[in-house]
Amino acid sequence: MKKKKFKIESVTKLALVNTFAGLVLAGILYFLLPYLLNYPENTIDNDFQVQMVGIKYSMQYLILVCILAVLVFLTFKLSYRKLAIDPKKLKNEKYVNELRKHCFNYPYVTLIIQTFVPSLVCMVLLIVFKTNLELLLRICIVILSVSAIYAMLSYMINKKFFEEKLIKTSKLTKKQLSGIRLNIHKKLILQTFPLFLYTSVIMILISNSVMTSEKGNLLYHFYREELTRNFSSNTTYYIEDVKAKLNTFNLNSDDDRIIMFSAKDGEPYYNGSEINNFLVNYTLNYYDQMEGHCFEYYGQNSQAALIRVKTNLGDYYVGVRFFVFSYNILLPFFIVAIITILFNVFYIYYVGKSLANDINSIVSGMKNISNSTNILSASNLPITSNDEIGDLTLQFNKIQNITKEHVEQLRNNQNMLMEKERLASLGQMIGGISHNLKTPIMSISGATEGLSDLIKEYDSSIGDPDVTAEDHHAIAKDMMVWIDKIHSYTSYMSDIITAVKGQAVNLSENETDLFTVDELLKRVNILVKHELQNASIRLVSKLDAPSNTSLHGDINSLVQVIINLITNAIQSYNGQKDESIVLSTNIKDNNLIISVEDKGCGIPKDVQEKLFKSMITTKGKNGTGLGMFMSYSTIKGHFNGDITFKSEVNKGTTFNIILPLK
Repeated sequence: MKKKKFKIESVTKLALVNTFAGLVLAGILYFLLPYLLNYPENTIDNDFQVQMVGIKYSMQYLILVCILAVLVFLTFKLSYRKLAIDPKKLKNEKYVNELRKHCFNYPYVTLIIQTFVPSLVCMVLLIVFKTNLELLLRICIVILSVSAIYAMLSYMINKKFFEEKLIKTSKLTKKQLSGIRLNIHKKLILQTFPLFLYTSVIMILISNSVMTSEKGNLLYHFYREELTRNFSSNTTYYIEDVKAKLNTFNLNSDDDRIIMFSAKDGEPYYNGSEINNFLVNYTLNYYDQMEGHCFEYYGQNSQAALIRVKTNLGDYYVGVRFFVFSYNILLPFFIVAIITILFNVFYIYYVGKSLANDINSIVSGMKNISNSTNILSASNLPITSNDEIGDLTLQFNKIQNITKEHVEQLRNNQNMLMEKERLASLGQMIGGISHNLKTPIMSISGATEGLSDLIKEYDSSIGDPDVTAEDHHAIAKDMMVWIDKIHSYTSYMSDIITAVKGQAVNLSENETDLFTVDELLKRVNILVKHELQNASIRLVSKLDAPSNTSLHGDINSLVQVIINLITNAIQSYNGQKDESIVLSTNIKDNNLIISVEDKGCGIPKDVQEKLFKSMITTKGKNGTGLGMFMSYSTIKGHFNGDITFKSEVNKGTTFNIILPLK
């Protein structure tokens, strides 16, 4: 037995790919985050961090990432479940339209959600972890910028998924466009804004990190030199003397403060309100390693330059706590970042608008062509750019030129086919004429021979005493019988010639004479008689419309249409003998309805849908499909009428010619 391959459904696969992309991005951020946030040395992933915040950086980061990964997977899985195609519902146009609407909307909705929701979730979780407000805001800003990049990455990943859905359903609905519609310039702004946001935030954070490190080191060395100049490690000072010396220090800023706390237990002695546990514990643990360069919290904005001094009350850490810079320094960066973003948005708007105008020019040209009654009069589009849009315009113009050539060729082919159809009709008429005239001609020939014999008999009887007056009258009577027969045969031949004369006229000539139903049906009967006899098919007439009903138009064109329908009905029997075709007339709603009904093979469903829309035939190489196409055009164009039909395979077909009565 073959093992069944495990197949992951497309929505689940999409959720997994997006989650994996997020995890990769989170892995990169794991190493960048401490640098971007200016974490002091020796403050992450150790016991000191556990002592300060209760949890290590790696564990804290892992929890955040796992929660976000689960949320991302569930969000995709649950929200995209509507995009899983159900084959059983694809015949429901409402379902297909709803599916396509989701495919158009979701890329933009998820782009916005993925940009802002992760930072909000992180904010809630960091509040639960009791993160310092300053650090919390910095982390959320970093997460926001990274989320923006992830949103762009996810958009690129998901785009193919949505396109596949739209391609699969494009042929299942008439409503091709639905859902959120964004112009190209708006779409470009939406797609590129996360990039602007990310680059601006990263620029500010990196600048902040570099400035913090450089200025922090500068101030540390400044205060450290002054401390080492005033205090010696080999001297024991009175506590009051230490305090007095510290008060003589020149501070760099009004925000800087003198601090002093016990080296044994961290108990503050001087300006104790300015000292927090982080600074005390960091100094107690890492003073020697950092050479007195200590920090008040994550972020390095508040630092301290310390020295260990022996006093009469024991060892103390004394020095200056200083701020690297105030947040006012960041204001120019934010202003520059906002100006840069606004400029980029404006430029993208301009580029997108320009691109949209080029495309709209092509769309406008296509609309003009599609709405034009004569494509040959449509002009080519001007090429205004030397890029892909220019290439598109050039190719469109080429297609337009090819289309014009094809239209010309189609017209020529149509004229040729019409000529062939006329020749075929003429051939049928000639065949009918030859058959229908053969009998009366033979009869007239026989009558002339009979008259010749009677004339010879009459000539030999002149002067014969045995020939009586009654004999002369009998001979004259026989001669009149033959003459009457000749008269009837010539009258029949005259009717045939009259009917054929009209049909032989060029079909492009449109006569608009008045004619009656009786005249119409007489011509039809004469012209189809031969074909019906050859096929052994009966034409049954059911004439409910008055024979003197008048019609206005080209009788020859209408005769040709009816003959074409009767010919098709004959061929529907596929050579079967002794069948019948019903030709009926009736009046309904001030319309004359002429019906041709057969019990033949019927018309296939696929042919029915295209019967009057294109030249299609069921006769294979033996037909062109032009007959029905031209018949429909004739009734529509010459009589302002219509042709309808009902057909069932192997049960028969009924064509109805509907002609309005004026």
